[in-house]
Amino acid sequence: MLALTGCSDPVEFKAAAPRVEAAAGAPQITVVELSPDGQVKGRVNAHKIILSEAEWRARLTPLGFAVSREKATELAFTGKYDKHHDVGIYRCAGCNLALFRSSAKFDSRTGWPSFTEPVAADNVYTAVDTSFGQARDEVLCRLCDAHLGHVFPDGPEPTGLRYCLNSAALRFEAAAARANPNPDSR
Repeated sequence: MLALTGCSDPVEFKAAAPRVEAAAGAPQITVVELSPDGQVKGRVNAHKIILSEAEWRARLTPLGFAVSREKATELAFTGKYDKHHDVGIYRCAGCNLALFRSSAKFDSRTGWPSFTEPVAADNVYTAVDTSFGQARDEVLCRLCDAHLGHVFPDGPEPTGLRYCLNSAALRFEAAAARANPNPDSR
């Protein structure tokens, strides 16, 4: 469990990766936490997740590390979430923060999973990426600074945006898993 501290009691969410303790002096940020059924619970304070290169390598797959930490891009049409249509939440592969809902996903025919909007503006941020001789808006995870992909102004309504992401930077949590995290307990 990764604890997020808010104004009252700490809020926890199930982490796919090992627990991460806040690094000494890590800055505090605000992110949006979701309830088990995927609804916005509220804004909470959390410490930035700061790990060493070795810790990130141990936590992520080789491709996940290359994408999330070194800003690589997976080849088009090769990511496991490009043609993925299950209902649920797409989370950061590095820190498990909720990033995008399946209801915001659309087929952009680009070869990468694409979304019209994040779960909450607080959970992602953008930075100018000038690699390859062009200026693009890079999308990053607010909690761990993982590179997720880029956002473009050519998406469908209602936002007109296309958050074009790398599958290797994401982890999918099915709605059924959120609604009943322990199916054996009856």
